[in-house]
Amino acid sequence: MKTDDPDVELLKSVAVQLLTTGAVALEEQKVRVGKTSRQRLRTARFLMNGREYEAIEQNPEKPSRWGKLAASGHQVVQFRDALTNKYVALAVDGEVK
Repeated sequence: MKTDDPDVELLKSVAVQLLTTGAVALEEQKVRVGKTSRQRLRTARFLMNGREYEAIEQNPEKPSRWGKLAASGHQVVQFRDALTNKYVALAVDGEVK
């Protein structure tokens, strides 16, 4: 993803707000940060380019490389397309990959 891409900037903003505030405020929307039922991970649904996405805090107990990063103190947020349930992006310490 290009760093000057508006979508990348939006994902960065969502990731930072998800982990630091109780709501995610975007240009045309404000969404509440909720928690998953089991692990109590932070999550928020938002619209981007007419599609709904979900930002999810990475579970630090998972054995994946992203889980290991989260366990070592990094801020990891995954982005999932709500319609297809496919993960489309990842933010580590505010940088989108």
